[in-house]
Amino acid sequence: MNRSVRTAVCALAAAGLAVGLTACSEAADRAVDQVDKAVSETYQVTYEVTGEGVDSIDYHADGGTAMDPKIETVQKPELPWKKTVTLKGIVPPAVMPVAVDAAGAEVTCSITYKGEVIKESKGEGIATAGGCVAVSPIAR
Repeated sequence: MNRSVRTAVCALAAAGLAVGLTACSEAADRAVDQVDKAVSETYQVTYEVTGEGVDSIDYHADGGTAMDPKIETVQKPELPWKKTVTLKGIVPPAVMPVAVDAAGAEVTCSITYKGEVIKESKGEGIATAGGCVAVSPIAR
């Protein structure tokens, strides 16, 4: 290969590498922006619990982080129970009713986001626990 052809090939390869690195850098910048948005953006959900014999309700409350969500508890709630909270970023919405009743308990929980039920669960029996945990709508 003569020298001028080799120089031209090297120049084209360098230009291609520069374009590729620029595109890669732009994609990385977009990904960082999406993560920043996902971590700082807030959203509201409404928890609902219905049924009989519910002893307590634990739920992810306003505040906290995905790694350390703030959990609040309501003892002996009056049913039907409903609570709207504002969560941040990728904190998963969660509501966990607990019922222990020898006669048998019935529990239904749901999580609503922008008018749409994103998670619903039912349980019954002598001891019922569990609840509803959804993926953060910000992470979708």
